[in-house]
Amino acid sequence: MDFDNDSGEFSRLHNLFTFHLGIAVSLSWLTSLYAALYAPWVRNIRPLIDPTSVGPVESTWSYIFIFPVVLTTAWLISIFGQNLFARFRLFGNQAVEFAIAAAVAFGMFYLSVDRAVAAMLIGM
Repeated sequence: MDFDNDSGEFSRLHNLFTFHLGIAVSLSWLTSLYAALYAPWVRNIRPLIDPTSVGPVESTWSYIFIFPVVLTTAWLISIFGQNLFARFRLFGNQAVEFAIAAAVAFGMFYLSVDRAVAAMLIGM
């Protein structure tokens, strides 16, 4: 495989990944903003969600919005860092790299929606 084919494959996978990550970011923000309307705004929301949990103090704002902020940051880095990512390689196969990135992004998206739904349920 020559560099031109390799570059074209990277560009195709990167555009596909960036598009879907943008959709996940949008849905994450919409879910979190909707949950913010119903969630109780307290200094420590963890005991309201799970009374038996003993963990760090986490306000409603950080509980609901931390994952959308991280996803947005990852999306912007993905958009503006395309040239850097094209040169930086961890594995020989680009599809494997994008699959790992997609799995991590999906996990973050899932946690974002899960936290928003948990906050919404205690507010209703």
